[in-house]
Amino acid sequence: MLRTFKVEKYHTDIVSKTTLFKVLKYLNKKNIKTPFLLIDREKVREKVSVIGQNIKNSVVFYAVKANPDIEIIKFVNKLGMGFEIASEGELKLLSSIGVKPERIISSNPVKSFKFLKMAASYGANYFAYDSTDEVDKLKRFLPGCNVYVRLSVPNEGSEWPLSKKFGVELDNAAGLLSYAKDRGLNPVGITFHVGSQCTNIYNWNTALDKAKALWDIAERKGIRLNLLNIGGGYPIKYTKNVIDVDAIDKNVNKLIYEKFPQNVRVFIEPGRAVVGDAGIFVTSVIGKAARADENWLYIDVGVFNGLMESVGGIKYTYLVETTRDTKQKKKWTITGPSCDSFDVIDKDVVLPEPDIEGLVLILSSGAYTISYASEFNGFAIPKTILI
Repeated sequence: MLRTFKVEKYHTDIVSKTTLFKVLKYLNKKNIKTPFLLIDREKVREKVSVIGQNIKNSVVFYAVKANPDIEIIKFVNKLGMGFEIASEGELKLLSSIGVKPERIISSNPVKSFKFLKMAASYGANYFAYDSTDEVDKLKRFLPGCNVYVRLSVPNEGSEWPLSKKFGVELDNAAGLLSYAKDRGLNPVGITFHVGSQCTNIYNWNTALDKAKALWDIAERKGIRLNLLNIGGGYPIKYTKNVIDVDAIDKNVNKLIYEKFPQNVRVFIEPGRAVVGDAGIFVTSVIGKAARADENWLYIDVGVFNGLMESVGGIKYTYLVETTRDTKQKKKWTITGPSCDSFDVIDKDVVLPEPDIEGLVLILSSGAYTISYASEFNGFAIPKTILI
């Protein structure tokens, strides 16, 4: 079955031609049952090969929360990446394929007791923290473990800020490094997060300036640090161009080696940048309506079973299957299949009119889609397929 898609330049500006046409070829198979998420394994391989290559002494840990599909985890594992996890569920996933503990870190500053027990049993040994209570928990379950304090840094320019729930200011962070040392833990470094989908390269500059100030305070206290964990935040293209991985890495590398010792170790925790633009959601049109001066387009995936980030402001680029004149376009409010009025994905999206049962492709949707999905209202979580 040949599908009819009008691919325009702006589509291939968002995802690579190779990825897009690989997906279109896949869709010519018979018996397509939507919704599902397609992941281009070669695009994942490409991103893994690039991230961190321009930062000396760096080790890259895939943030499992971005997409924990077991086939993706297996593929990333074969490519040699480490893993950043936050929970017993994610650790269980890694243990099922035999990931060695030295390739696992946890940067969730507040961890469950169940996770700490499992991490101790498994042999994981690197953990973030930002409170005295967390130090006490780590001392109880993982005495002597390596810890890095979470520093609060600006998140301006990030489409998914992460600066309020976690992180502490300089004086508090310095006190926490001393507290960890006094309790028998091994304070090895500093971590921060500039915010997910960070489009402002200067966030890394500000964060590293602040980390340097803390590093110097720690040294005056007799605490010799050796690790900078710069978190994630690398952006991908959703509807427009963004700074690329090479530019961020070269900038970060220059700043680190101007400010910090030459032998400093660097941890990086990309998630979105590894799988985001390798993924394309395949959905079907299940309804259309004109209501209250709006054109409503209903598709079979929504905020509850795959597109929760749209609620937080992430906007996607769409490619529709249609047999109509593609030059005739209008604005659509795109909504999911549930009976909840909260299930609105986007508004004022300019598209050609799609056909009922026609496909709608959602570009750059490989990250934070399936991992957020639930079976609310009885709609199944879409499958992930590597191609």
